[in-house]
Amino acid sequence: MTLRITSIWRHPIKAHGREEVSETHLIPGQCLPGDRVWAVAHENAKTTGGEWARCVNFTRAASHPQLMAITATTTDDTLTLSHPNRPDLTFRPERDQSAFLDWVAPLMEPGRAKPVQILHANGLGLTDSSWPSITLCNLASHRAVEAQLDQSLSIHRWRGNIWFEGADAWDEFNWIDREIRIGEAHLRVRKRTERCRATTANPATGLRDADTLQALDHWGHRDFSVMAEVIQGGVIRSDDKMELI
Repeated sequence: MTLRITSIWRHPIKAHGREEVSETHLIPGQCLPGDRVWAVAHENAKTTGGEWARCVNFTRAASHPQLMAITATTTDDTLTLSHPNRPDLTFRPERDQSAFLDWVAPLMEPGRAKPVQILHANGLGLTDSSWPSITLCNLASHRAVEAQLDQSLSIHRWRGNIWFEGADAWDEFNWIDREIRIGEAHLRVRKRTERCRATTANPATGLRDADTLQALDHWGHRDFSVMAEVIQGGVIRSDDKMELI
């Protein structure tokens, strides 16, 4: 079995845009650099930032599917967000909060808690796990879901970090507690990733158009990808080989 990275993705603001990188430097005990650096707290949030908090405190695509269609571009201290139904917004998340809140307001579902503030992760990374995680996504498992639905799907429904090929479908679930070498880095796989309604929305349109959760039920679970922690740092690149050790 020869495993190879096909793409690397980060999500600068949790649930608000994806960005591809060709290479990055992993650091032990940290998320993918630039991933989930910020999150958007809503009016019912029980956190003010500075510490990890559960995802229910933040505006998410599970409740607001239009967020799935946002893409992001990072340039120095600014971030540009794009959406098919909105003009591009270039702003500094730590300073231009009102501009962002005005921009994202039309993408919100009525009757849901309104976004009120962008919070900084302060080096933690606001992933869905209480520890700094990086998601590893198997293209063969993605194709298995496509086949089950008889429908082509974007990989961005899963909002993963590292995509790879070369393994059988769902083989990644057998890697729990095993280590993987990628480029100069070592990661330890810790758990499977349970999925939510966000994955039912099309990342090109922001409209719900595929029952991904029902498709996963076919295998007796609602998991896709695995979460890993960095235990030895180093540079990783697209097209790098991955090796179970």
